[in-house]
Amino acid sequence: MRPTLRQMEYIIAVHQLGSFGLAAEKLHVSQPSLSNQVAAVETDMGVRLFDRGRAGARTTARGLEFVTRARRILSEVEALRSTMLSDLPFGGRLRLGVLPSIGPYLLPQAMKALHEDEPELRVIVREENTLSLDEGLRNGRFDAVISTPEDHPNTFQRPLFVEPLWVAVAQDHPLAGRSRIGAADLAGQRLLTLDTGHRLARIVYGIAGASGATVSDDYEGTSLDSIVLMAATGAGIGILPDLFARRQGIHRSEVRVMPLEMADADRTISLLVPVDRSEGLADHMADILRGAAETLELAVVRS
Repeated sequence: MRPTLRQMEYIIAVHQLGSFGLAAEKLHVSQPSLSNQVAAVETDMGVRLFDRGRAGARTTARGLEFVTRARRILSEVEALRSTMLSDLPFGGRLRLGVLPSIGPYLLPQAMKALHEDEPELRVIVREENTLSLDEGLRNGRFDAVISTPEDHPNTFQRPLFVEPLWVAVAQDHPLAGRSRIGAADLAGQRLLTLDTGHRLARIVYGIAGASGATVSDDYEGTSLDSIVLMAATGAGIGILPDLFARRQGIHRSEVRVMPLEMADADRTISLLVPVDRSEGLADHMADILRGAAETLELAVVRS
């Protein structure tokens, strides 16, 4: 027999209050009934969830694990119930994942517009790398993500914009006097990029292969800021996405930031939604995000 949702509630209450009597009083059931239900779970699972004594009930190590998982289950059940009863998109709660190099620049404008359209919709945003976004989309941790479409197959994909790439070099680098950089300028140079959990790293490897450059094998950036810092030390040429470069990079005194003009020196950013979601919701969100992208002077893609 599996634990019922009600039994989980009983066990969580005993853990919180440290007493069978207080838990029964809180849940408006008799203490014998509550105790019998907890004991039935312990017998069925072959574990002791509580050490009982005159001082009350103390949760065991296995009991703590049960409580942690039971809370998660009850939370998901409540979210399911809210979703089924709500007329709002995503059941009133949108869990949105986004690349760290996109979120701080695109989302403020987009979230303002989304709030005006859906004032009761609660949006929870998390910034993660490409691999983590895909995992979250598949296991239900995210309702939608803003990322590179190549990394999220079997989803509704709504292209938003194409983002060109820039380079960052130290102020005393031989290329620092250029207004823009081409493939020939990168020949023999060392490129700096994020770790391979990001699509950007794979794009940079492609740029290196096409231009005769190499990608640094002794440094993988954990953030775009760290790439800028390494470029400033002369460790190599940092490759930066357009939004970060124009919003932050060009204002950094320790580096010179310039557009990179060569084939495939860009990335497409899309809205990705699981296939069991409504395409209409994806279209509505994509329109809002494209509007925000236009205000940032990005090359918007309309499908």
